[in-house]
Amino acid sequence: MTRWLLLWSFVLVLWAGVTPLPEAQAADAGEAAELRLERAEDGLYLSTNPQITLPDLAESALYKGIPMYFVAEAQVMRDRWYWSDRQVAETTRYLRLSYQPLTRRWRLNMSSTPFTNSGLGVVLGQTFDDYTDAMSAVQRFSRWKIAESDVIEADAVHTVHFSLRLDVSQLPRPFQIGTVGRAGWSLLAASSQRLAAAEPAK
Repeated sequence: MTRWLLLWSFVLVLWAGVTPLPEAQAADAGEAAELRLERAEDGLYLSTNPQITLPDLAESALYKGIPMYFVAEAQVMRDRWYWSDRQVAETTRYLRLSYQPLTRRWRLNMSSTPFTNSGLGVVLGQTFDDYTDAMSAVQRFSRWKIAESDVIEADAVHTVHFSLRLDVSQLPRPFQIGTVGRAGWSLLAASSQRLAAAEPAK
């Protein structure tokens, strides 16, 4: 019975036009990058430069004027030996990369809120002359404030989890259907770094 169910599932997948992938290929991880954490009087800052490569189909779509969306997330966990770690801060950054065929310029917008509700937040924009520079900016995080100072305990150890992923849900519907099961579209770069307790003042 189980063999027949597996065979039927395989037929349905082929009928849908999607090639099944092994679980190990379900998420295409980017190169893990070192996280540089900086304590400051007003909070905790993160700098990193993960390396990700868009699939050829995504790059081709960009040149046709279809924007790509990315989501960067940072979580700060307070280590606890007696219980599971406690989350003390979570920060998200939304990025939209687009190409203007008429001007042949690249545009990168960044916001602290999803672009569907971008009118509620502040959207920052940069322009670039070529694709390489634009993608470098997508992957570059310099002194990103991820937590306020009052949630970081000086005498405690914390762990910071960072991830950068391609947000396929923001693509046009036909693209969302076409990316299911395709290598490269489950793009994810993730890293973690421990933040030691601050040294006592002498």
